[in-house]
Amino acid sequence: MTDKNPILGFIGIGLMGEPMVQRLLNAGFRVNVWNRSSEKLTNVIDAGAVPCTLIADLVKASDVILLCVSDTLAVKSIVCDEILSNGSEGKLLIDLSSIDPESTRQLAAILYDSCGMSWVDAPVSGGVSGAELGELAIMAGGSLVDIDRARLVLAPLYKQLTHMGDVGSGQVAKICNQMIVSCNVLVIAEMMALAKKAGVSAEKIPEALFGGFADSKPLQIVGPAMATETFEPVKWRVKTLLKDLNMALDLANKEGNAIPMSALAAQLYQLHSSQGYLEQDPTTLIKLFTKKDA
Repeated sequence: MTDKNPILGFIGIGLMGEPMVQRLLNAGFRVNVWNRSSEKLTNVIDAGAVPCTLIADLVKASDVILLCVSDTLAVKSIVCDEILSNGSEGKLLIDLSSIDPESTRQLAAILYDSCGMSWVDAPVSGGVSGAELGELAIMAGGSLVDIDRARLVLAPLYKQLTHMGDVGSGQVAKICNQMIVSCNVLVIAEMMALAKKAGVSAEKIPEALFGGFADSKPLQIVGPAMATETFEPVKWRVKTLLKDLNMALDLANKEGNAIPMSALAAQLYQLHSSQGYLEQDPTTLIKLFTKKDA
């Protein structure tokens, strides 16, 4: 292995993980892969990824370990149960997941003290389309040396990678990102529902607002789907935004800051989730604001 040609180990082949692995393979990296549900590995194996039956085997055979899993508990379980006992000095863990900043700092310290592995938290924004096109925005936390290593590995995936500071700062930045995204999607949903009720051709709203102050990537992505009530395929999930809003509330409580807009958004996402939409696409949020005729 050289710094220019590290062997990668990718854990978590989901909605985001699969296109990221595909791009890493296309860039010429050797990529070892593991996923809890092995059937999700089929496409990346066909593209050249090397499947590992055990996480331990993946860690031992890889120079850089990338995690892309659901939440803080999942990252903690993988790190504490598998990576701590199989990692070694000189290896790097890059966490692409969106998790709690303080847990990130604690886990990074434990990992380094235990086996000498470094940590970069590098949560991403841009959704499945951004992952497919290699146009993700990445907010990264870690030392300058480790960030430079991460830039090399992640180059096929991002349009912009910003070094936010020490370990954990990438996760703080991602929480800020998700506060904006979550509230934006919610107000788009209530706006589209109102436009429909008022007799406007809702499917024309994204086109009409394109390039103006109200335009945004979320509007152009979720607006058309909300207008036509096209909720499949699921490209991201309500539970993801709810998780991130709850982390925003936890961080705000810790720092003593008021975040009333995000707090209300969290309540509305929770209400929507309780009605059976937890695993559904956030475009379904329009249903919160669509009255059923009696």
